[in-house]
Amino acid sequence: MVRWHKRAAYIFGLTLLSNPVLAFAQATQKPGASDTTIRVNTNRVSVGVTVEGTHRRFIKDLHREDFRIYDNGVEQELTNFLPIEEPAQVVLLVESGPAALFLRPSLLQGAETFLSGISSTDRVAIVSYSRDPMLEMDFTADKTEAGQALMGLNFMIGFAQLNLLSSVSTTLDWLGTLPGKKTIVILSSGVDDSTSIDPQLIQQKLHASDVHILAVSTAGALRKPIKRKKLSPAERAERKHLKEGFVTADQLLRQITGATGGDAYFPKNAKEFTDAYAEIAQFVRNEYRLEFVPPSEDGQLHSLKVEVRPSGYHLSYRQAYLAPAPVSPPLSR
Repeated sequence: MVRWHKRAAYIFGLTLLSNPVLAFAQATQKPGASDTTIRVNTNRVSVGVTVEGTHRRFIKDLHREDFRIYDNGVEQELTNFLPIEEPAQVVLLVESGPAALFLRPSLLQGAETFLSGISSTDRVAIVSYSRDPMLEMDFTADKTEAGQALMGLNFMIGFAQLNLLSSVSTTLDWLGTLPGKKTIVILSSGVDDSTSIDPQLIQQKLHASDVHILAVSTAGALRKPIKRKKLSPAERAERKHLKEGFVTADQLLRQITGATGGDAYFPKNAKEFTDAYAEIAQFVRNEYRLEFVPPSEDGQLHSLKVEVRPSGYHLSYRQAYLAPAPVSPPLSR
């Protein structure tokens, strides 16, 4: 078991490496270079939807005519519909670098459950990040190869700095060039040192994206310090600082995923890790994809509402999207 002072030194040092981004309040290339340009496909809006019945049972036999989608309250005609059988493209975005060394068991816990739980036709890519994201393995349907690549990640290379937001941004740009169903699964403590990214821009990018993002927090093993009868003032201050850091990190993971209709998981032990991976695999495997032409090009945030018939099911999907900006007419000579 890792003693408390080692856990504290890890997180305390991690959060002091630079000024952490406090969630959104401060906060066709492959991963490898940061790019914050928003790319919006002007001819369609794509919305991933999962449908659950009682006891969180996924509803798998729905058809195009069962769905209704509304843009700012106005029903839109579906121009494309991808059923759950359509293969998905999944990126595992894994926190790496020397700072994440203690978290390695948590990062990899249950990964085999996830890979075996998605469809055999789904393709998986692995991206690690510390200061910058790095493509470790390009998309493959070979889950054995993906598992080997995941287990072979080297946490001793890279940097102590953890730029979560900028890495998500770069990965979104990469996926933005690909058609079809796309999901990012973040395996991260939620600590973010990004300083160069505009928080409003990343928020807009998340809303503009057609990528479904889910996250598993890897910080569970570090949340419970070893109990001691007496703490020094410095130790009490350190524990308070760590607790505040976890609150900020958890909030960031919830905001990133919530903007795309996804969810964040905070497992505390091996069983909860396995359960979280298994549930995420089912989300990926049972996603429908609805597409429609945006009714206006006003550059504004539009609300989304999806209905399914018969009613009574629980739906998960992003609640808004950023419409394309109007195109300025060319200047006349």
